[in-house]
Amino acid sequence: MSQYFKIGKLAASYGLLGELVLQHSLGKKTSLKGLEIIYVEEQKDNFMPFFIEKTAIKSDTETYIKLEGIDTKEVARKLTPKEVWLEESDFKKHTLQSAPIALLGFSMMEAENNLGEIIEVNEQPHQILCTIMYKGKEALIPLHEASLIKIDKKNKQVFVELPEGLLAIYENE
Repeated sequence: MSQYFKIGKLAASYGLLGELVLQHSLGKKTSLKGLEIIYVEEQKDNFMPFFIEKTAIKSDTETYIKLEGIDTKEVARKLTPKEVWLEESDFKKHTLQSAPIALLGFSMMEAENNLGEIIEVNEQPHQILCTIMYKGKEALIPLHEASLIKIDKKNKQVFVELPEGLLAIYENE
C-alpha cells in the first residue's frame, strides 16, 4: 500500500473552466512540473486520484491547478476546501528539504525513546505543531527553539526535549 502525505488543500475555484487554487506547504514556489496525480481525501483515509492537466505558479504557497474531468467552476467548487495528498515518491520530489512539512514520516525521539511517527505538520507563527501517534492516540507536539534538540535527516529522526507532563495528557484519557 502506498503511503500518502498531506501537502495542503484546494482552497478555491478559479475562472470558469474548473481550475483550482492549491494552497501548499511544500516550502517553495512550484508549478509541480512532472507531477501527474494528486489525491483528494473524500473521507478519512479514502483517497480519490485526480490526473493533472496543467499547473501554473500563483505565489510561494499557491499553485493554479487544472484537473482532468473538472471543467466547470461549479464542479471545481465541490472539491474545495478538500485536503490534497501526494504519494511518498512524489512528495519527496516536490518538497523543499528544509520545509517543515519534510518532517512527515520522521520518528520523534525523546532521549532514546521513540515517541511515534510524525503524521502531520502544522506551521504556526511561533512554532511548528507535529501530530504523532502516541500509545494509539494522536498527540500534538510543539517544535520550537526550546524543545527541538536536533534533526537527523539520514535516520529520519527528530530529537526533542518536551516539557514535563506534556505526554501525560495523552496517557490518562
